[in-house]
Amino acid sequence: MLIRGGTSKGAYFLASDLPSSREERHALLLSIMGSPHPDQIDGIGGGHPLRSKVAIVAKSTDPGIDIDFLFAQVAVDKPLVDTSPNCGNILAGIGPFAIERGLIKPREGSTTVRVKTLNTGTVAELVVSTPGGVVSYEGDARIDGVPGTSAPILVNFLDVAGAVCGSLLPTGNTSDVVQGIRVTCIDNGMPVIVIPAASLDRTGYESVAELNADADLKARLEALRKTAGQLMGLGDVTEAVIPKLSLIAPPKTGGSISTRNFIPRTCHTAIGVFAAVTVATACVIPGSVAEGIARVELADATSISVEHPTGEFTVNLELDRNRAMPVVKRAGLLRTARVLFDGLAFGTPGAPSTPGTAVGSLTIR
Repeated sequence: MLIRGGTSKGAYFLASDLPSSREERHALLLSIMGSPHPDQIDGIGGGHPLRSKVAIVAKSTDPGIDIDFLFAQVAVDKPLVDTSPNCGNILAGIGPFAIERGLIKPREGSTTVRVKTLNTGTVAELVVSTPGGVVSYEGDARIDGVPGTSAPILVNFLDVAGAVCGSLLPTGNTSDVVQGIRVTCIDNGMPVIVIPAASLDRTGYESVAELNADADLKARLEALRKTAGQLMGLGDVTEAVIPKLSLIAPPKTGGSISTRNFIPRTCHTAIGVFAAVTVATACVIPGSVAEGIARVELADATSISVEHPTGEFTVNLELDRNRAMPVVKRAGLLRTARVLFDGLAFGTPGAPSTPGTAVGSLTIR
């Protein structure tokens, strides 16, 4: 299935329909998506990182878990499939996909699907609208970056601190000086380098087109990212899609903080789910670079409105404030999803499959 999950678009597969060999699976995904090519003209990818994503889904055997989900970021212009990061937007489509494919029996009204992201071990609860025991995609929920309205999908993340790096603050500090710039390296579901835009002589309110055309800025950010990646315990991140980067500035439209996000070399038209959760978390940590920039009133239940180029993203944090540093016990947010296509995807020459054979729902010619 091709599904729009949140502000991303991806190809969703049953794990049983793909090769068990990692190498063969990745080669097949590159073929189907059309990589490497800047337009992915020979595949179903959309020629942009936000539209070149894959979900691999199976029924879980873990107690208390319904679905196992492996996320794959397929590079657009490189022969690279990266399964190291999370993706909360593609996650939003897992509940509907699992129900549509018969992995989960829907309930009347709404169905809760407990999903484990295999990339990082993160567990999330998805509440999917299922009136009459059928997935509904129609509703009044609206998210910035997506036209129109849809049925709401409530996403609750449980204990995502250090999902990739092993700790919330992987350098051990609330801020570090990297390449002469004071930043906060943080991982609450997604490794992110939070950077005050003013420290790079930018306002933080530039358009996506301006930032993508800013070669000097992108070169500085990439150098900073490589150095910070080492400090965060991620090793050489030259070919990796993590850590991401978020330029922050004071809110401009009544939110809590304004952001411009790089994923990692292209400016995001909005902000990813886990990046939003992580930036929101930085806003409640004393001593982070967001302190003095974000406008936040701390409470046990705190809502952080993260502004981005096409609107805002509200993250609801449940905090334990009985310690020197607040602990995020739960992060909740609203997403939507829509099934766009259900059918056969055809591989191109070189895909690791016998010509003319079917691989689950895939027919390779």
